[in-house]
Amino acid sequence: MTSQAPVEADTPEGNTSLVVVTGLSGGGRSTVARALENVGYYVVDNLPQALLLDLVELASQAGGAARRTAMVLDVRSRAFSTDLAGAIRELKERGFSPRVVFVDADDEVLIRRFESVRRSHPLQGDGRLADGIAVERGLLEEARDQADVIIDTSHLNVNQLRRRIEELFGEEEARRLRVTVISFGFKYGLPPDADFVLDARFLPNPFWVPELREHTGRESAVSEYVLGQEGAEAFVSAYAELIGATTAGFEREGKRYLTVAVGCTGGKHRSVAIAEELAGRLRQSGLAANPQHRDLGRE
Repeated sequence: MTSQAPVEADTPEGNTSLVVVTGLSGGGRSTVARALENVGYYVVDNLPQALLLDLVELASQAGGAARRTAMVLDVRSRAFSTDLAGAIRELKERGFSPRVVFVDADDEVLIRRFESVRRSHPLQGDGRLADGIAVERGLLEEARDQADVIIDTSHLNVNQLRRRIEELFGEEEARRLRVTVISFGFKYGLPPDADFVLDARFLPNPFWVPELREHTGRESAVSEYVLGQEGAEAFVSAYAELIGATTAGFEREGKRYLTVAVGCTGGKHRSVAIAEELAGRLRQSGLAANPQHRDLGRE
């Protein structure tokens, strides 16, 4: 895996980040594209080279969500143009400065990858896989020479390649794991997207305290009542520690969103107070955590 010092990506207006992804079929372009999407890029896959300049112009004018745009180019679009390197060069001549990422791999590795999914190479025709790879290498030789970043994926797995792209192009905030602590009522069903489910029904229910019944866990009187019960502090502390211990591993595995569901009977008192407190503890430990209350107001 080798990298050349990349230039800062911008347009003549200086407010659009452009990435051009190309390289050998089977080298990992799709993984690179997904990783760029994870860090906030608008990705256009298999873009005809003849449309490259038009797309870049539109992206630079649109701003907003298109401010970070990535284009995946490969030889399948050769019917539109066979000069991929020329298209990139023309883009630079127009005043744009994309970062060009080229993914490569050893021939033996590429052959194994194609055979494992029982696919033919797009350029092999009636020949062998090795013939198609050789033709593609020739077509992409100049594009490889123009690349800002060359990544040899021969010995990288999907997660390692994804992390490499996120290190290169991800803003720190985009790479962070985001934790949603959602309160819910068991009588309304479990949140289907929960990664952790916490049961707060072991705590006394404020519903049976007349002066608290009409209030919610977001209000101090209910929150103080719930958190002041025996076992509540240990419960919150234990789960804050558990979640904190797993986040680094989740990030390494490419997970960007973690949902922690805290349940009580109706989702109004105990779960709400615990979710608010737990989210606050997680934020204090440096995690991006926010509470949500699914069933608040249903009663």
